[in-house]
Amino acid sequence: MADSNSFTSHFVELRKRLLNSVIFIFFAFIISYLCAEHIYNFLVEPYANAVKNDEVSRRLIFTALHETFITYLKVAFFTAIFLGSPVLLIQIYKFIAPGLYRNEKKAILPYLIFTPVLFLFGALLVYYLVMPLAIKFFLSFETLGSNTSLPIQLEAKVNEYLSLIMRLIFAFGISFQLPILLNLLARIGVVNSNYLKTRRRYVIVIIFAIAAILTPPDPITQVGLAIPLLLLYELSIFTVRFIEKKKDKENLKDA
Repeated sequence: MADSNSFTSHFVELRKRLLNSVIFIFFAFIISYLCAEHIYNFLVEPYANAVKNDEVSRRLIFTALHETFITYLKVAFFTAIFLGSPVLLIQIYKFIAPGLYRNEKKAILPYLIFTPVLFLFGALLVYYLVMPLAIKFFLSFETLGSNTSLPIQLEAKVNEYLSLIMRLIFAFGISFQLPILLNLLARIGVVNSNYLKTRRRYVIVIIFAIAAILTPPDPITQVGLAIPLLLLYELSIFTVRFIEKKKDKENLKDA
């Protein structure tokens, strides 16, 4: 009976935490929709900067009456999830924290901090480096045409451009959680630094395959995702080794 009451109380607490996160995301969505035009301008800026010196007049078009409205909804939802993710992590931490020892809380806290930080780094890499390079790459396939052929010129759609940059931000942000995942697996004993070192050649192939799946079929975005992931993998080996040394010191003290 006591176990049943304990389970019910934990379930109620979890529901409360998740509800708080949903409420925050909902209000963030409303505010984001009211500011959707400003967010839209911010997301379009990489494209605007990449084409501002072109001789051709550039614009973004929409081909359906409802397209811009749906796009603003997508932008608002994207922003709400982006802002709400740290709040969700904090609520989950508050739910599990009472059942943790002090040293366990100290061990989890860095992951709680670095998860949104790494996501933000991935998003910034997309915004300031990958997208401008990718836009230049795609525009390089335009042709001026001649007497016997029509010109090939980009008429980018609002919905398609914003869907692309938002998808890339989420893809890079989630992929940048690789060190968090590997360090958590190391803490529970699933992997160790020697295992990660010996599997490096297979990981390189897997990373490039994942980059090809998550990004458009162009070398700029694929390499732009793969190389940072390889660097993060190497960083993960170093941090896992650091955790192992720390565990060895603690075991020596206990002995």
